[in-house]
Amino acid sequence: MFSHIMIGANDMQASKAFYDAILGAMGHAPGTMDPKGRCFYMTDTGIFALTTPINGQPASGGNGSTVGFAAKDPATADAWHAAGLANGGSPIEDPPGVRESPLGKLYLAYLRDPSGNKVCALHRVSE
Repeated sequence: MFSHIMIGANDMQASKAFYDAILGAMGHAPGTMDPKGRCFYMTDTGIFALTTPINGQPASGGNGSTVGFAAKDPATADAWHAAGLANGGSPIEDPPGVRESPLGKLYLAYLRDPSGNKVCALHRVSE
């Protein structure tokens, strides 16, 4: 459905370190910086990118916005969460774990990145 998701970052090096760590815990390669100072994480299914806002204003997390990353299992989601905490992320919501939803059981882990963006690792639990 999506070609890419790009979010704002206030400190590109801190944000890159955070996303290199959490996405690395999921088996993804470190991000690649382009000549404009943006950072790109490329996969077969899409692109996740970081940029400083082009309007010169501070980056901020969108109220009600969450970027979710697919975790292959709960252990990967836990490793993602731990890597994020160790690299400038802030814990939010409940600790990682199973939650009931209209979509079935989901294993979820939430963090805020160094710029305040809300991110999540999600594993759909088989019943």
